[in-house]
Amino acid sequence: MRAVVWKGPGKVSVDKVDDPRIESATDVLVRISTAGICGSDLHMYEGRTAAKPGVVMGHENMGVIEEVGSAVQQLQKGDRVVLPFNVSCGTCFNCARGYSNACLVTNDEAAGAAYGYVGMGPYRGGQAELLRVPWGEANCIKLPGTPGDELEDDFLLLSDIFPTGYHAAELANVKPGTTVAIFGAGPVGLLAAYSAMIRGAAEVYVVDAVPERLEKAQRIGAIPIDFTKGPPAEQIRNIRMQNPLVRGAMRRGEEKMAGVMCGIDAVGYQAKDFEDPSKESPMSLTEQLVDIINPTGHLGFIGVFLPQDPGAKGRAAQNGEFQLPWGQLWQKGIQLGMGQTPVRAYSLLLRDLIIAGRARPSFIVSRRIPLSEAPDAYQKFDRREPGYTKVLIKPGLAAGAGAAAS
Repeated sequence: MRAVVWKGPGKVSVDKVDDPRIESATDVLVRISTAGICGSDLHMYEGRTAAKPGVVMGHENMGVIEEVGSAVQQLQKGDRVVLPFNVSCGTCFNCARGYSNACLVTNDEAAGAAYGYVGMGPYRGGQAELLRVPWGEANCIKLPGTPGDELEDDFLLLSDIFPTGYHAAELANVKPGTTVAIFGAGPVGLLAAYSAMIRGAAEVYVVDAVPERLEKAQRIGAIPIDFTKGPPAEQIRNIRMQNPLVRGAMRRGEEKMAGVMCGIDAVGYQAKDFEDPSKESPMSLTEQLVDIINPTGHLGFIGVFLPQDPGAKGRAAQNGEFQLPWGQLWQKGIQLGMGQTPVRAYSLLLRDLIIAGRARPSFIVSRRIPLSEAPDAYQKFDRREPGYTKVLIKPGLAAGAGAAAS
């Protein structure tokens, strides 16, 4: 079969690799109809992980079951399914408590596994024509409809970034009426904003500098903040205090709460320096978030931080070690949440919101391409070129049939 294979920093290619096969009675084989290119894939693409060449990429996958193992009883050939990026057994101590992101069985090296990702077990990714799904009944979410229908792109986003955006809102304790600041308007940041609104947030601010991303944020009802126009925390505070309704509702002393109650870092360890975006400054977002989050607020880190970053400057950053403003965090009593998303905890609920027409996360999709165009798409996505905010690979598309999303 054809698959997207990582060759080294800045290079992927579409190669012929061995077809997957049923290896265990609980396995399922899925013919991929759509796979997403994720911002997390860029960490490997750029050589910012400990990955070795030869990784078959892709942890955002969906398709149709082509074969099931002899022990699989709840699924059958022809079922349409989406695959949470966490590979989990479904029955270990952590899985049984809802933490499919920290399965104790699927990865010998650590708690938690995923498709096509460094350090996350031996599982191939799904930017390919076929994918073996271990522990099939635990790792397949059944879907209605047929491949290529009007909900295909929405359903694909259940594999990772819609649940991840929702998890970010959970980590930040977003509730009805809360105020939220989200730093980073990539796909996860945009879907964190979307999820915050689903959860009833009163005000949602989204910080970035890419016009296309800020336009999408505004389109869903968020307030865009361009960090090139000044410190984001200052901009947000000024907007709130200049709103006569917000200010008019404050009793004496409540101006101390002119920030937001909930903050989300949707960028991670490759955050840019606000004053010089050509440079990285991993803690720049954290510092601004700690500034803008009110006393007793919550901060959710959904952006990726890795224990090894060979491309970082300095030994500490290469080992995933960063200096946090602990004094301010403690003084304000800000509660922190972080970590990978337990997709299964949210996927059924979010699937049913899509089925009911209450959620359409595919507004973030910017381009659909055949498998053959993946190398070019990785390059353009890595350069943040317009039209490449969220790229979906359709293995069934003919070469040259890629197109921008309408």
